[in-house]
Amino acid sequence: MRTVLDEALLEDTGRLLDADRAGVLRAAATAGAQVRATWAAAQESGIGSLGGLRPRALVLLARPGPERAVAAVTAALLEPTCPCPVVVTGTAPPWLGPLDVVVASHRGSERDPADAAMAEAVDRAVRRNAHVVLTGPADGPAPAAAAGRAIQISPRVPVLDGLAAPTDLAAAYATARALDLLDVDGEALADRLDDEAERSGPRHEAFVAPAKALALRLAEHTPLLWGTDATAIALAGYGATALAAHAGVVAHAGGLTGAVGVPALAARLDGGTGVDSIFADPFDDPGPDGPPPRLVVVTVSEDVPTRRLAQDAERRWPAADRLELDDLELAGPGVGRDAIRAGVLALRLDLAALYLGLATGSLGADPDAERDPGTVPGIGA
Repeated sequence: MRTVLDEALLEDTGRLLDADRAGVLRAAATAGAQVRATWAAAQESGIGSLGGLRPRALVLLARPGPERAVAAVTAALLEPTCPCPVVVTGTAPPWLGPLDVVVASHRGSERDPADAAMAEAVDRAVRRNAHVVLTGPADGPAPAAAAGRAIQISPRVPVLDGLAAPTDLAAAYATARALDLLDVDGEALADRLDDEAERSGPRHEAFVAPAKALALRLAEHTPLLWGTDATAIALAGYGATALAAHAGVVAHAGGLTGAVGVPALAARLDGGTGVDSIFADPFDDPGPDGPPPRLVVVTVSEDVPTRRLAQDAERRWPAADRLELDDLELAGPGVGRDAIRAGVLALRLDLAALYLGLATGSLGADPDAERDPGTVPGIGA
């Protein structure tokens, strides 16, 4: 039986916040605060000591899940202009040495196998004299393995598991900036994240809140998140991870130019199965074909070829949605602008997944948790 969206829940602020007993919306809305605090912590931890270093490779060590997807976004941003390879991995490569920089994200858990694997990788990196940047609590297996031989960026904003992407992104951006690989303004990113949290807050109706609108469009469909550029493709992968984690939705992520590699999905779109039928009954079983596909064209870069590719896709599939950041101050090409756009769109995908999970009852809530009467951007009490 297909899970049915309770659309009225998204328009009723009281019901929505009551359903969010675990406080996931509030946690997601701390994205700007996470970036601001992590950026400050990076400067205070001595990230500037990497200045002038010309690394042989930048290695992004990441746990499976959202952390790995965030690392992929960072790598996609850097690769076109980076003078050294950018490697995303869960284990320390055997060739690591003193000319390499490693950024490792951990959660400080003594019982998490992923953190144990991260500690093993960090141990190998420091033993091989690589420059290591640790993002996570000051205690735990990974800091213990580093034994004081790493730059420790300790986040100051507590956040729920699965919603720490802004922290990981800020740490990676700060490291890349210190290495002169990325010209990005951390404060500008934090401000844009605050704006996005406000616009997509639970008090706004769907026609105002882009994350709510996206959740409604994806409901009872199979999302096809197809990117127009390398960063957008990585961001689509992050969106698929978020939808699975928060809404229990299986989505396909890939590139628009790679649509020829999934001919059955492309054929369903060409056949118009992505358009809702007025006779569709959401209470019927989906049948052998499953939920109809919904194409979302994900765009980060704003160069001419990217715009043309998105326009061609929308002409071919008129029912497609476009996921992009409409911000005149960030208009135009540039890696620094792309970095901010990617961060904001990642938050929009997180919020859309959370709204979808709450409105379908798929998102697990903590019945014993009480809502904090305090306020954060976009989530007022």
